[in-house]
Parts: sequence; structure tokens; C-alpha cells
Amino acid sequence: MSPTDTVQKETVQKEITLNMGPQHPATHGVLRLVLDLQGETVVNCDPRPGYLHRGIEKWMENRTYHQIIPITDRLEYITCMNNNLGYVVAVEKLAGITVPERAQFIRTLMAELTRLSGHLVWLGTHALDIGAMTVCMYTLRERELILDLTEIVTGARQTVSYVRIGGVRNDLPRDFFDKCREFTELFPKRLEDYDTLIKQNRIWLKRTKGIGVFTAEEAVNYGLTGGTLRGSGVNYDLRKVEPYAAYDKVEFDVPLGSEGDVYDRYLVRIEEMRQSNRIIRQCLDMMQPGPITTDDPRYAIPEKVQVMQNMQNLAHQFVLMSKWVPMPKGEVYVATEAPKGELGFYIVSDGSGRPYRIKIRAPSYVHIGALPKMVTGHMVADVIACIGTIDIVLGECDR
Repeated sequence: MSPTDTVQKETVQKEITLNMGPQHPATHGVLRLVLDLQGETVVNCDPRPGYLHRGIEKWMENRTYHQIIPITDRLEYITCMNNNLGYVVAVEKLAGITVPERAQFIRTLMAELTRLSGHLVWLGTHALDIGAMTVCMYTLRERELILDLTEIVTGARQTVSYVRIGGVRNDLPRDFFDKCREFTELFPKRLEDYDTLIKQNRIWLKRTKGIGVFTAEEAVNYGLTGGTLRGSGVNYDLRKVEPYAAYDKVEFDVPLGSEGDVYDRYLVRIEEMRQSNRIIRQCLDMMQPGPITTDDPRYAIPEKVQVMQNMQNLAHQFVLMSKWVPMPKGEVYVATEAPKGELGFYIVSDGSGRPYRIKIRAPSYVHIGALPKMVTGHMVADVIACIGTIDIVLGECDR
């Protein structure tokens, strides 16, 4: 072997290390990936989150059960309503609180609107990462309509703090129903527009088909949930398996993939948006007049009018707002189907008005652990496609 051949062989086999991140673009948050490359092929990936630590779980342990609700907004800030709901359902299970039917339908409706909002942000940014710019402009256009509906109900567009322990903060305004129905009629047509743009686009197919493949067994072993799991063909949706709110009263299908690649996860989430639109229409049709909060006087926050007119209600509101009420001792874990996957709250109660311990099972954090398996053997550009397909937000990773 000549000296020239030896130099060429060493050059081919030499690996380099590349730091991707922790700057925000294309990593969907302050995520650092240490990539070992051979040429442009990834031979190893070491995810290193931890640049956004905020100590939210400890912060929660120093607040009352009621005061924690706005903190849940700041976890996965794209779909705050689902975070509110996941936490509140856990507290209600701990305390044995019964929620009125109308409040359950309102929760379901608002959660599905928020799921649409989250999936639209995912689709737009995922397409933008891969190079399809127009899709992002379209999806954000429809997301604005959803934020308008959210603002009508809650007074806020993003960090809503709308769900309450035992119900919801306020009833749906009259003008909401007509505007929401208009949106549900418009949205399927717009969804077809997105799908038409990229579903059969040859560049999109080359960038997504056969990339980041996870078999059903591998997806389960890695703890994947949500659309990332169902893209591998695993029929697991907490809205079906362990129904909460009004999900046991509405009909919807659980879309599944077959290949477990980036393209299948895209198809699953597109179909999930169609099903969410279907659930919203059912909630609008099935919702009946009635109370929107529990009738248990220990946990029901008095209405403003009552507080201003009655000293007893004023005192009760002060107690609930300042220190809450003693909760049953024990521990509880409740998981809900957030747009990004299984969002779980584990709460330990010592019998006071503040939780003794809180642990959050965030889907984004678990999904980051699947990135090395997903990207190894692919090219650097495919890393971006894989980050987009697991739909992460670093706010709920670095808690």
C-alpha cells in the first residue's frame, strides 16, 4: 500500500465532533446535541438538555394547589390548556372531587382546540425545518383563529390558566359557539391545503420516508408516547385507554402508522387534527346547560358577585386563595394525552394545602432520549427532521 493510499484511508475513517445547539433555531429550544460524524453521517448522538432549568417542580411545592395552575402554563407553553387540565385532573383524583358534566365538555372542547393549535405549530415549524416555508405561513394563519377563540373564552391567548380544581373558571360566552362552529367548518378545507402542498412532494418524501425509523417494540421500550408512538403502529391513546373529562362520551378514531418513520408520524398527526375537529363539533352539539364547577363547598371558589355581597363567601374565597384547604393524605399519579404525548403528574400530599412533592412526567424529555437511536446512520440534515418529528418543547424538558 502506497503512502497516498494510507493517508486517504485515514481521512475516510476519521470522525469529527460537531456541537449542534444550544442555540434555538432548528432544535425547538435550547437543546445541545453532540454529534460524532464520519463525513456527514452521524455515528453517535449525545443529547445534552439542561440550559433552561427553572426549578418548576420545587416552585410548585412552595405554592398552594390552586396557585400551581398558572405555573403549569409555563411548562409546554404552546398547549397550556392541556397542562392545566392534566394537573387539575390529578388533584381531583387525590381529593375525590366530582366535576359537572358541562365543565367536562368545556374542558374537552378547549383541550382539543389547544391540540389543534399545538399540532399547527408543529407542522409549520417541522416543514420550515425541512425547507417548506409556505406551510408555516398557512398553519400560523389558522392558529390565530384558534387563539382568537381562546381569547373569547379565557381573556388570554396563550398562558390561559382557565381550568379550575372542580371545573372551569367561567362559562363559554354566547358568541363563542357560532364562531367555533364556523372554524370547524373551515378547518378541514385548510387542512387539505397543507396536505396537498407536501404530502406527495418529492422533496418532502425524500426527507421523511425511511428516516428515523422506530419499530413498535423499540417505540414501547424507549417510552415513546403520543403521535411519536402511534406513528410506529402502537394503538395507545390515553383518551381511549383511561378516559378523562368527556372523552368517554365522544367518538373519535386513533390514527396509526405502519413504517414508524418521520413520514408516518407526519401522517398520524395530520389525521389527529381531523379527529380533534370531529371531537370539537360533538362537544358543541352535546353540551347541555348546567353548572361549571363542583358543588363541594370546600373546593368551589365563590363567584365574584357572591364575594362582594356576602361576608361568608368573602372569607371562604380568602382562605382558598391564600392557603387552600387541607387535602387528603396520600399519593396519586394521573396521566393525560397531551398533544406531544403522555403528560403525567405525580403528587404526594401530606394533608396540608400545599403538595409535599410533585414530579412531572413530560413527554418531550422522554422523546429526547430517543434521538440517538433515531439519527444514528443518517446524515446531519436528517437530525433536523428527526427533532421536528418528535415535537419537543424544551420548557417541559428543563423543568
